[in-house]
Amino acid sequence: MSLPQFFLHSSGTMIDVAILIFRIALGLCFVVHGLGKLGIVGPGNLAGFGSWLKALGLPFPELQARAAMVTELLGGTLIAAGLGTRIAAFFCFLAMSVAAFLGHKGGGYLVTNNPPGNEYALNLAILMIVLILLGPGYYSLDFLLFGDR
Repeated sequence: MSLPQFFLHSSGTMIDVAILIFRIALGLCFVVHGLGKLGIVGPGNLAGFGSWLKALGLPFPELQARAAMVTELLGGTLIAAGLGTRIAAFFCFLAMSVAAFLGHKGGGYLVTNNPPGNEYALNLAILMIVLILLGPGYYSLDFLLFGDR
């Protein structure tokens, strides 16, 4: 394949490798954030996250904190593995939509604002839509088990 062909045309294999890289990177991102809510990485913990949700006035903050943590851990793992990819991406989309439009309400767009804007959460929600539309790709457990790309 010539250099111009490489930059102008994508083979099916290139697309499937790109989806694999995309899934693993996004999945790990969600897993790390879920681990952060457990206090395993970073300075946060589930109680602190629940308190923040309560301060925002969200209903059932402790339940929502646990739901977000499970969604990030389980959803991220499933996305990285390519198992139940579209379903996991849908739930991660919901979690990031709540984070973007309720959690970061009033912060504007930029994550560097004070309070932080919805830039990061909104972009993750959009990337989940992309993953739902693309599907898991060839290099996934979904394809291996069900033949679903």
